[in-house]
Amino acid sequence: MTQSFQWHNEVKKKWDSNVTFWSERSRSMWENGSRATIAPFFAKHVPSTSSIADVGCGDGYGSYKLNQAGYDVTGIDLSPKMIEHASQVAQERLKFQVGDLEALPFADEAFDAVIAINSIEWTESPCAVLKELKRVVKPAGYVCVGLLGPTAGPRQNSYRRLFGEEVICNTMMPWEFEQMATETGWKVVDGEAVYKKNVPQDVKEGLSKELQQALSFMWLFMLKKS
Repeated sequence: MTQSFQWHNEVKKKWDSNVTFWSERSRSMWENGSRATIAPFFAKHVPSTSSIADVGCGDGYGSYKLNQAGYDVTGIDLSPKMIEHASQVAQERLKFQVGDLEALPFADEAFDAVIAINSIEWTESPCAVLKELKRVVKPAGYVCVGLLGPTAGPRQNSYRRLFGEEVICNTMMPWEFEQMATETGWKVVDGEAVYKKNVPQDVKEGLSKELQQALSFMWLFMLKKS
């Protein structure tokens, strides 16, 4: 990258400028869209009342949903305008602050669990983020990661790197992320696909894990700190 290109500043500018667009879509995604299954998946492993960090929380609607489910949530995002928007609708026990996923402003072992939905892809070093998440999670704690799958349109944000252009999105395949998580000391304990609406139910049920990941719009991982 050129010296004039600063990844974190570019990410901040992008999401600062997308607050209105994103907040208009976020509620529907969490209520009945591509993110509707995340809270139930999370609850399978993390008891309610647990302290959790929502890293890359965006407009905060996901944090709100988790708080409504009984979790003590702290949302963090690199975009000051996203945090400003989220703070306007903050509820009791729901906190928001600006912060960098690669250098989280939290003490060691501060949380029972962490959730990161479509946020690790927007970091310069996803591997460094996984190590940082391990630092802030308590022993035997969990991290839930939502990673864009191969069929997700937003993956186009990283396409121009094939031309040697500077981009701010590190998309990766679910199986690549899983290997990276294993190599950085996480135990993969669960996974679940989110598909586009036009994928028939009988097709989903007959696929191996590898083919489920290949067809997914998003893959949900549950990682455990070993």
